[in-house]
Amino acid sequence: MADVKKVVLAYSGGLDTSVILKWLQDTYNCEVVTFTADLGQGEEVEPARAKAQAMGVKEIYIDDLREEFVRDFVYPMFRANTIYEGEYLLGTSIARPLIAKRLIEIANETGADAISHGATGKGNDQVRFELGAYALKPGVKVIAPWREWDLLSREKLMDYAEKHAIPIERHGKKKSPYSMDANLLHISYEGGVLEDTWTEHEEDMWKWTVSPEKAPDAPTYIELTYRKGDIVAIDGKDMTPAQVLAELNRIGGANGIGRLDIVENRYVGMKSRGCYETPGGTIMLRAHRAIESITLDREVAHLKDELMPKYASLIYTGYWWSPERLMLQQMIDASQTNVNGVVRLKLYKGNVIVVGRKSDDSLFDANIATFEEDGGAYNQADAAGFIKLNALRMRIAAGKGRKLF
Repeated sequence: MADVKKVVLAYSGGLDTSVILKWLQDTYNCEVVTFTADLGQGEEVEPARAKAQAMGVKEIYIDDLREEFVRDFVYPMFRANTIYEGEYLLGTSIARPLIAKRLIEIANETGADAISHGATGKGNDQVRFELGAYALKPGVKVIAPWREWDLLSREKLMDYAEKHAIPIERHGKKKSPYSMDANLLHISYEGGVLEDTWTEHEEDMWKWTVSPEKAPDAPTYIELTYRKGDIVAIDGKDMTPAQVLAELNRIGGANGIGRLDIVENRYVGMKSRGCYETPGGTIMLRAHRAIESITLDREVAHLKDELMPKYASLIYTGYWWSPERLMLQQMIDASQTNVNGVVRLKLYKGNVIVVGRKSDDSLFDANIATFEEDGGAYNQADAAGFIKLNALRMRIAAGKGRKLF
């Protein structure tokens, strides 16, 4: 412990990280630098400054990372149509490499020799933070209090805070029973009644979305403009990446879009039930596949679909900064050169319905695809030889009397 003189702490100002701040000061007898990230979580981050100052912190970083988050992390992920285990849009996972990156940048700027985070020893986030940190600064020391201390319950944390006069706000309203994480891409909910996989989630849990039953009876139509695989405008209005996602969250939430209740496999080995609200991301995924359907070559599209589960797993398990993820990203980005155009969507009671897509780079040829006479653009007789050649190996096997099973 004596070699730790200064630590950069990922600090929210809540109970856990406020206790961690004091615990680091006392246990390691070190200076603590706090870092608070605004990733669009919808809560005011500036109060963290006053709390840190009250605890004697001299170097305080509060960074608005919303544009960097969407531009450099969310958008690249959606170019791959990324989902984990067929459902999860990776809202928490994709934020962690950015936080790790900024922790290391601040450690370099301030001369700190360690970083610290509030992730528990049961979850994925400890892996994501630390893999990212080691990839970017191999010799950095990582302090994970939840793996060291004995403050393993909320009651113990509260007692520690009271004993050390740590300023913790006590709200009159009932505390949420859920463990929640939010950023501009999603809100996640864990714990409470969700720990029983048979119990239905509670309606009042959701923050961003109306229930599909209470969504408007009239559909909402929107048009998304794509340039090299990224949305650059909504209904013809140019927007930055963060503005795009915020607007899609608003529109999607109003139409009951983006709710998810899943049981996922954590990297550390256990299964975990979580509920997620990802209205903007749900729209983005459906729309991106629609614009790719007319602009991507068939084999390129199919190869992307084969690579996507591996890419998703790398993000989920914390390997964003790994050489294999970076290699895959170059392939994915190269595929997006001609993914340009406009997608028209109908949003209705929790559904995202593609109703139109157009592009100057479209590979769709109506003269060939038509069910009417095509003027000789396609010779249907050619299909006979195509089929026979593709059936050759099966015809040979059948001629030898091979059984299929």
